Amino acid sequence: MNIAVLSGKGGTGKTTISTNLALALKANYIDCDVEEPNGFLFLKPDIKETKCVLVEYPFIDDNKCTSCGECAQVCQFNALAKIKDNIMLFEKLCHGCGACEIVCKSGAITYRKREIGKIEKGMRGDINCSRGVLNVSEPMAVPIIKELLNQLEKGINLIDCPPGTSCNVVNVLKYTNAAILVTEPTEFGLHDMKMALELVKVFNIPFGVIINKDDGEGNLIKKYCKEKNINIIGAIPYSKYIAIDYSKGNILYENLNHKYIFDELCARTKEVLQWS
Repeated sequence: MNIAVLSGKGGTGKTTISTNLALALKANYIDCDVEEPNGFLFLKPDIKETKCVLVEYPFIDDNKCTSCGECAQVCQFNALAKIKDNIMLFEKLCHGCGACEIVCKSGAITYRKREIGKIEKGMRGDINCSRGVLNVSEPMAVPIIKELLNQLEKGINLIDCPPGTSCNVVNVLKYTNAAILVTEPTEFGLHDMKMALELVKVFNIPFGVIINKDDGEGNLIKKYCKEKNINIIGAIPYSKYIAIDYSKGNILYENLNHKYIFDELCARTKEVLQWS
């Protein structure tokens, strides 16, 4: 079973919940926030394997190129441009669709590969941990996310999504059976949770909400979920001691003062989601 943990915005506690809930569920942890993966800062797995992620890009043979410009015209991503009598390549915009190679009548275009990031795998006790890391200055995270999710282990996989509702999140949800939405009891939290809810509904998968920094009151998130008949899996209390622990990179689940919170979230997750 693949469970996505997502939020409509960054900074809601998505990774805090993902890492600790993975331990409570005894689930494999997959960090798909490849632009800023930080789950390993908490889990500290023993990394056993590193693999480079490669993407294709067009290579233009100047000896064959007639500068007709048809490749630039067919490119839907503006990776090629005709400047006077020259063809310019912006390789980081290329999606590797192959259209330019097809229309090139002189056979001047072939494809080569370049590295855009890597995938790391390791173990934290009995659970598998994996993450993708996008190289600095690379604009496209989706190829790494797809490579990461095409290698999912059997059993329960807890997938730490990128923040927001971009195409990166959409590509994660394609692989999932259920979702957990993490939010906080603020106007910004509610606004962005609504966006994430609409996205999850498109995939027609079961989902529930976890409230981070909960004040214990009937806050706006609880009121909204009640009105819309949305299941609340549970909440993490607003606590200075929790903040101190995770700011130090500690796992909350290993602290007896906090462990019960994630044991309760674990039990409720199995109730709310269609467990399989």
